[in-house]
Amino acid sequence: MANPTVAVLVGGGTAAFLDGLTATVDFGMRGVSFTRLWQGVASGALGPSSFQHGAATAVLGLFFHTLIAMTAALVFNLAASYVPALFAHFIFAGVAYGIVVYLFMTFVVIPLSVLPHRPVTFAGSIKPIIVHMICVGLPISIAAWWYAKK
Repeated sequence: MANPTVAVLVGGGTAAFLDGLTATVDFGMRGVSFTRLWQGVASGALGPSSFQHGAATAVLGLFFHTLIAMTAALVFNLAASYVPALFAHFIFAGVAYGIVVYLFMTFVVIPLSVLPHRPVTFAGSIKPIIVHMICVGLPISIAAWWYAKK
């Protein structure tokens, strides 16, 4: 791989932006403000007190979101360095990786957070799975493939 650091930054940054934009628009259409949405992300670490600290915890939520996307990009790039088929089939790999990231977030990260437990339903999972496939997995795999071929 020619420049894995750039691949991680570009892939993770693009995934964070696209997924964050999708969440902001989706929640905004349901009446949730930008600040409240990203305070909600920060509440995974801080608990309900995150909603009492204004813009500071919204920025922290955005930071956590970006950190998670960058970590997902790092993991993909590391895996692809050991499994070159992930580069050769980067579209399929990206779609599949988006599903893996969604499942990891849903069944590992969120349950380990301080957020109250909510049941996961298949019907409620369709839209976020598609978003993760397109806005998370694909940008990460495309960036990894692009920078690997340089």
